[in-house]
Amino acid sequence: MVFKDKDDNLIRIYELVCGYFEELQFYCERFSNNKEPVFTDQEVMAIYLYGIQYQGFTKIKHIHKFACDYLLNWFPNIGSYQAFNNRLNRLGGAFTRLSEILIKDFQPDDCCIDQSLLDSMPIVTCSGKRTGKVAREITDKGYCSTKGMYYYGIKLHMLGFRRKGTLPFPEQIIYTPASENDLNVYKTAWSNLYNRTFFGDKIYMNHDFNKQMKMEYNSEMLAPIKAVKGMAEVIKQRIKAADDLFSTAVSRVRQPIEAMFAWLIEKTDIQRASKVRSTKGLIVHAFGRLSAAFLNYAFNP
Repeated sequence: MVFKDKDDNLIRIYELVCGYFEELQFYCERFSNNKEPVFTDQEVMAIYLYGIQYQGFTKIKHIHKFACDYLLNWFPNIGSYQAFNNRLNRLGGAFTRLSEILIKDFQPDDCCIDQSLLDSMPIVTCSGKRTGKVAREITDKGYCSTKGMYYYGIKLHMLGFRRKGTLPFPEQIIYTPASENDLNVYKTAWSNLYNRTFFGDKIYMNHDFNKQMKMEYNSEMLAPIKAVKGMAEVIKQRIKAADDLFSTAVSRVRQPIEAMFAWLIEKTDIQRASKVRSTKGLIVHAFGRLSAAFLNYAFNP
């Protein structure tokens, strides 16, 4: 059945959230007398996901205003913007778990499970010219070489299954403070996967570690060739053609993960978190927008 009406999309999102809420409730459970509010957590999540996914809103106040203007027949108890925002900030754990479920349950059949692409992307709470004061428990100052900028915030690290001719499918996503080195995340979280070929940027290349990984796990990291300091110029020229061909081939394979980040930014504006004012708000921003983007896999397998 093809859903064309926007009301159908809202119903689909609400049904999906309710279907998983038997598990999600344990990540936002209340222990007060008001543990069963009239305006439910399922409704809050559905409005947020619908506003981002199908209406293209990237600010919570715009999502709330749209719901008040056009969705009151569906959600008559929505309340004020402040109340809606407070309720949303309590659902960070539920959005975190929902994003994990969507990745787990809707993996496409065309994934190359023995080939993985990996890269990272900054989530910016403020520029490096200022002092970051938001969510200082999980953020710090880092440098993004791609954009050539210092920033405060967190960093999204993605490991994705390669899919030939299209965007990779996320296998695992990790958030770290902005200063965390990509190579350290790779060593800690993913280097112990067996029988895997990784395609990464130059920062992931460590010859001694990769040699050990090949021996222990039969996995290898392929990355563009780094220039070796102190190498004689005559040797550089001799191997330049082969190195350039290899680097170009690796870059072409891993390019889709950069396109994946561009798609996430275009779809959810996840990279810009300058309006976030709390740690809970940043968690909702990070995982709520991932959940909204990954609805594509649930509804368009």
